[in-house]
Amino acid sequence: MPLREYHNQAEKYEYISNQHGGYYRHGFIDHAYLYNLYFPPEEVFERFKNKIHDLVLNYPVAQDALASLMGRIINQKAEHLVIGNGAAELIKIVSGQLAQTLIIPVPSFNEYANAAPKGHVIEFPLEFPSFELDVEKFADHAIKVKADVAVVVSPNNPTSRAIPKFDLVFLAKKLGRHNCRLIIDESFIDFAQDPHLLSMEPEIERYPNIAVLKSMSKAYGICGLRIGYLLTANTELAHEVRQGVHIWNINGFAEEFLRILPDFSDDFIKSCNRVKQDRGKLYKDLKSLLGGTIYAPDANFIFCRLPDGGPDGPEVTKKLFIEHNMYIKHCGGKTMPEADRFIRIAARTNKENSNLVDALVSILGYKEL
Repeated sequence: MPLREYHNQAEKYEYISNQHGGYYRHGFIDHAYLYNLYFPPEEVFERFKNKIHDLVLNYPVAQDALASLMGRIINQKAEHLVIGNGAAELIKIVSGQLAQTLIIPVPSFNEYANAAPKGHVIEFPLEFPSFELDVEKFADHAIKVKADVAVVVSPNNPTSRAIPKFDLVFLAKKLGRHNCRLIIDESFIDFAQDPHLLSMEPEIERYPNIAVLKSMSKAYGICGLRIGYLLTANTELAHEVRQGVHIWNINGFAEEFLRILPDFSDDFIKSCNRVKQDRGKLYKDLKSLLGGTIYAPDANFIFCRLPDGGPDGPEVTKKLFIEHNMYIKHCGGKTMPEADRFIRIAARTNKENSNLVDALVSILGYKEL
């Protein structure tokens, strides 16, 4: 299919800013979508090529076999897992079908609120301007509004901030006493400095009211394969979510990826370390050159408040695309104070990150120190 034709870059921006993917078809530098550029290695694609006829012509396996494959990858019991066509499928089930009253700190990933029926979501504001979660206030409010599902995203999107594990344990305990399930979205946790110290996956049997939800698109760089999972020791919750997925919700390429992924565990760790290094340098460069407030990141992206007196987030995002063919996300649609002054920048390679910083400096009128 030929690329869409545009009369000018402004028209291209208006089109792209209303899309939810397929960016690679349109020829710009994508600092908006949040994924690992260094995984999977080329050998994964070679293995796909060698089996392409079988993968296209045959039915994939169903939920039980998929859960066993994922359990082998993350060292968890298959009966504790539900595999989704991306995390989005599982979010739709949890928010749209299971939760009667869902509470979520904001700003956060919009899909949890978007997937819920109107009037079934309570938004709890993060502390401003730190954007940290006060877990005691959050738990108290969840109990007050009689929420049956609480969601936290750690590291959070768009703030790139992780919630300490002891705070998550506090939430699990307190909400558990009030029959409130706690969904912990850990889609970006592999990019945190010490993910094993933050993750609640090892704690699921100690706290039966929790479930860890994870998109594999981000850390594993497989946005097009669409794989996510929900992990819980709560057999009732696992059963309810399984009832919401259809029998062949995962395609053959995604199944094959799960089969071969254990062979590439070392490559995966190395790729995440490269992302962390690139992200760290981008953070330092933005902090020293950009002005405004640059928040220390725990994920593979940087959350920034633009300085007062200059252009706002939507204006910077548009100028960056039109003048430099680079795309970032502004936070104008997020539920937060001064939303138009915030932007989110995905880390790419060091060279691309450096070019982005230079472009932002030129737009904002700063000069290198």
